[in-house]
Amino acid sequence: MSFLDQIKQRRTIYAIGRNVKLDQSSIEQTIQEAVRFSPSAFNSQTSRVVTLYGASHVKFWNIVREALRKLVPAEAFANTDAKISSFEAGYGTALFYEDQDVVKALQEQFTLYADHFPAWSEHSTGIAQFAVWTALAEKSIGASLQHYNPVIDAETAQAFDIPAHWKLRAQLVFGSIEAPAGEKTFMADSERFKSFN
Repeated sequence: MSFLDQIKQRRTIYAIGRNVKLDQSSIEQTIQEAVRFSPSAFNSQTSRVVTLYGASHVKFWNIVREALRKLVPAEAFANTDAKISSFEAGYGTALFYEDQDVVKALQEQFTLYADHFPAWSEHSTGIAQFAVWTALAEKSIGASLQHYNPVIDAETAQAFDIPAHWKLRAQLVFGSIEAPAGEKTFMADSERFKSFN
């Protein structure tokens, strides 16, 4: 399968379960390799990942549920609860962080580019998230990328002993593909691309 085929295979899969055929250590190795070989500005390697399985995975989604219960009106919470339950039904969750101590050190070391390092850090985490998502899809593991930060940051950090200088950027929940993704539509190429000779 070509790289472009792998990219096309990566989709947002909401119907996930725990019937994953790949063992946990192989999943962990896949995640680590994908992040390790993802590029970062100045090879800064700012991305950090915390992977949750089993009771830790369930605990995390309960943290999200209870944080949202405080924000979502009671009459609308049933839909939110159902969504969180669908994530909890998955096999695991990868929490993507960016190490702010590394970002600050780069800003101090390379003052000419200081204003750019926070944005470049965001590029790094986006690339790492995409790499992991695509690598899991290549192994027939479905996933969807979620963003419940910052409302869950403090409690998640406390629950999983996350260093204070790690900044939560996204949550990739993954599991067996219980139903395929819907049809993907695309805007017109003429609105998106330009090419010159």
